[in-house]
Amino acid sequence: MQITTFHQPLSELKTELLVLVVDPNEKLFELAHSQLESRLSEIRSGFEQERISREVLFDLEGVGLVVVFSTLTEKAYSLWENLKTFTARALRLAAETGRRKVTVALNSSELAARAVEGAILGAYAFEKYRREPKKRFEDFTLELMVPASDDLEGRLEGARTVAEAVNLARDLANEPANTLVPETLARRASEIAERHGLECEIWREDELAAQRCTGLLAVGAGSQHPPRMIRLARPVEGSAHHLVMVGKGVTFDSGGVSIKPAAGMELMKGDMSGAAAVLGAMEALGKLGASVSVTAVICAAENMLDGKAQRPGDILIYPNGKSVQVENTDAEGRLILADGLIRCGALKATHVLDLATLTGACARALGPSFTGLMGNARELVNAVTRAGGNHGESFWKLPLPMEYKEMLKCSVADLNNVGGQYGGAITAGLFLQEFVPDKVAWAHLDIAGTFWREKPWKYFQEGPTGVGVRTLVELARNWTDYISG
Repeated sequence: MQITTFHQPLSELKTELLVLVVDPNEKLFELAHSQLESRLSEIRSGFEQERISREVLFDLEGVGLVVVFSTLTEKAYSLWENLKTFTARALRLAAETGRRKVTVALNSSELAARAVEGAILGAYAFEKYRREPKKRFEDFTLELMVPASDDLEGRLEGARTVAEAVNLARDLANEPANTLVPETLARRASEIAERHGLECEIWREDELAAQRCTGLLAVGAGSQHPPRMIRLARPVEGSAHHLVMVGKGVTFDSGGVSIKPAAGMELMKGDMSGAAAVLGAMEALGKLGASVSVTAVICAAENMLDGKAQRPGDILIYPNGKSVQVENTDAEGRLILADGLIRCGALKATHVLDLATLTGACARALGPSFTGLMGNARELVNAVTRAGGNHGESFWKLPLPMEYKEMLKCSVADLNNVGGQYGGAITAGLFLQEFVPDKVAWAHLDIAGTFWREKPWKYFQEGPTGVGVRTLVELARNWTDYISG
């Protein structure tokens, strides 16, 4: 999709679809066209009186087809989210009616950037394996009719970069497990490092054994595709803090010996969505930069079952001395994340975020629109919430009550890897907390409910959402806006 800007009067506009968004509280465009303003006044009144409940289409002499959206039809979402959604809808409308050029009229570079984000995310399709891909938006032009400003080009490029990074994460989650294995994630990390001059280190089987990466070796034992631990780093000279992002990268989760039900198991190719988000964030940060030293740690394994697979009742001993009984081999994500969290200590992290499709309990509790969030540092938890909110990613804070640690008690080891039938998302967080290095600020993002949409939602079609990418990039690029020195 080509993205251009237009700074001339409406009378000089040549487009196939003009998009206008009206809001009862803010004026989002300035067009100085009396005939259009008269028509818009009627349309606004119709929206306000609820006589109109969806977009309005009409022909304007000298301009062509105009579509008007109102934020009053989508009261659940913010102005910015609605602008992204309406831009995506306008593109689909254009595609359905054979149009290839869409112009969105806006009055600021900030709003124009949001429109670009909505367009890139809304135009996404995974068609790699289709014999005849539709490629609906390949030859489209999105034109932003917006006043010229010094920051316009940078804002638009930044929005495009971040949206494309989200789509990279979506591509990874869509990739089938017969083509995306732990080594594939390692290769993709190497490509990102080479493209942007980042540090990259990959631990394969020998190094994992030498470093006693207990969880990765145990979870990956039943697969013909061995596990990997990947480090991708973008240091910032003079940075007082070091943010480490740990991503769960289970490239397929059969459940292991504690095998999952067949229904829905095909979606377990997306159990590496935490790793995908971290890789997407590093792709964007490699291009756009960050204001804090950032490292990605990806714990990648395939959870399969054969004669070498771990069994219920096995006991694992981690380098920090803690022993874990594996009561359920389908609670594997926390076992590999423990290795990643332990490594954060060696990396001298000051702040750690882990992202994981960790628990069905979180998905059942919060549904598909809110990511579960818990941690040991209020400032970091609040920073994640604010950073995500600026980009339409919503979080709900869950507690980590000390009394619930009783649920993880085990008669034969220090910890059980599951905590019983109640509070599953919380006990998983408490398990992870046992492996967070001392004096490190940590937050855990359980994306089990938000990594995939079963139906179209806002600007997303059904499928993976790339959740977490925008939050991570926002936080790393504007660190001091969220975290005190």
